[in-house]
Amino acid sequence: MTRKPDTEFSEFVRRRGKHHLRTAVLLTGDWHSAEDLVQSCLLKLYRVWPRLDTGTDPDAYLRRILVNTHRSWWQVRWRREVPIASAPDVPDEQDDRAVAIALRAALRRLPARQRLALVLRYFEDLPEAQVAELMGCSVGSVKTHAHRGIRRLRELLPDVNELPAPARGKR
Repeated sequence: MTRKPDTEFSEFVRRRGKHHLRTAVLLTGDWHSAEDLVQSCLLKLYRVWPRLDTGTDPDAYLRRILVNTHRSWWQVRWRREVPIASAPDVPDEQDDRAVAIALRAALRRLPARQRLALVLRYFEDLPEAQVAELMGCSVGSVKTHAHRGIRRLRELLPDVNELPAPARGKR
């Protein structure tokens, strides 16, 4: 049977695109920037798709592209980021949505490295060693960024008690 890279790539994007878009939203702090980031990264992935080994995890490969591209964009654009003062008002019947909006707004207020560590560690549920590799730093730095990020989120979101405790020890 002949391999059809375009069909395989399209199927991968249909299956996993929304997940990676949610990750990008958390990394960038804004939907439009996240869409731009994912589009840019999918183009990079598409260019290498035919050369990927069958044993290569395309999710991990795309995640690395997302992190590296976001890091390079952040280094250029970090001064343009403008945090908002508070989350928009949301009716009481949408409590989950209100918490999600407040959490995204609080994540935007974190330094980029802390936000990256939290998204990869808790949203992507990656082990500290893999997060360290993606961030290009030590496991200790990941722990520090995650700890400080969670501590700051708790200050920014005192009413949200569901934030994970900072990691202690190995995962």
